[in-house]
Amino acid sequence: MKKILKSVWSGCREALVPARLGKRQIIQNTLITLGILAVAALFCALFTALGNNDSAVPLVFVLAVLLIARLTDGYLFSMIATVVSVIGVNYVFTYPYFEFNFTIAGYPFMFLAMFTVSLVVGMLTDQIKRQGRVQAEVEKEKMKANLLRSVSHDLRTPLTSIIGSSSAILENYDALSDEAKRDLIGHVREEAQWLVRLVENILSITRINDGAVRIRKMPEAVEEIAAEAVAKFKKNRSSSLPVRVHVPPELMMVPMDSMLIEQVLINLMENVVLHAGSATQIELSIAEEDGFARFRVLDDGDGIEEARLPRLFDGLFSHANEMTGDGRKNLGIGLSACMSIVRAHGGDMSAQNRPEGGACISFTLPMEEENHGC
Repeated sequence: MKKILKSVWSGCREALVPARLGKRQIIQNTLITLGILAVAALFCALFTALGNNDSAVPLVFVLAVLLIARLTDGYLFSMIATVVSVIGVNYVFTYPYFEFNFTIAGYPFMFLAMFTVSLVVGMLTDQIKRQGRVQAEVEKEKMKANLLRSVSHDLRTPLTSIIGSSSAILENYDALSDEAKRDLIGHVREEAQWLVRLVENILSITRINDGAVRIRKMPEAVEEIAAEAVAKFKKNRSSSLPVRVHVPPELMMVPMDSMLIEQVLINLMENVVLHAGSATQIELSIAEEDGFARFRVLDDGDGIEEARLPRLFDGLFSHANEMTGDGRKNLGIGLSACMSIVRAHGGDMSAQNRPEGGACISFTLPMEEENHGC
């Protein structure tokens, strides 16, 4: 019996004030409750001063209780609002003013109506929020499963290539020419660099999304960020594709975490090399648009399949139709990491095909410092 009572009490306490609420959320719910009651009291004071219309007062407080039940967590705040509303209507806004009169007709019904409203709306709100949390967890698990499948695929391809090249060197060392050995070793190095970047991208996604990384933004000159990203891109990947950079003629300072934004730019340029097919050049342009700095990476290659564009940044598309070789390396994880970094800065990313051929992937960063840190 004791266990049953304890279980019932725990359930009631959880319904009144959910255990997941932190101190900040409790303060927020309290301020919402006080604010709505204060606005309701001001309206009722105005009604009373203008026309002594006592009949409108209970309706205003019923609406206030409904809003509090909808906007706060649990049932406690709406129930407190119900009690305060009934007392306020009786003591302040009903004749004789500033005196209790519990003999007023319909007074018990008004209390019961308010209490029922707060209870029903609170239950519906709690159910909606629970369904939202369950749906979010389902989506999170689905994303983790898709990410795991994508990572498994992307790890297998370069590892197989590394094993094949190193085995060829070890088993045919004396028979291979120095040039063939250098080619195979270079191939091993290239695949190993791909693995390092893949791991860095995965860490960026998980650490930023889990809140383990706090974005530390400092005003940076965009031309310096662009120059540094291009230099690292050229150093990390021996690509013959030229990179043309277009920056504003005047000094343009943008709050950002320079290392993370450089990683985004490098990822986007490397995706051109790996996936743009017949691309002959890369363009990196930066301009100011409506209070945002817009970074664009453009190419003149084959473009992006239309079916991929809507889900290009979530890293979840299938490998079923991928090409062989380097084409089997998924660009989704890299772009998903880019999106996580940009959103942590308060910006957004988009992609589209260019009418003249090729693709354009762009992202924005706020020109003014905002609190978007993770």
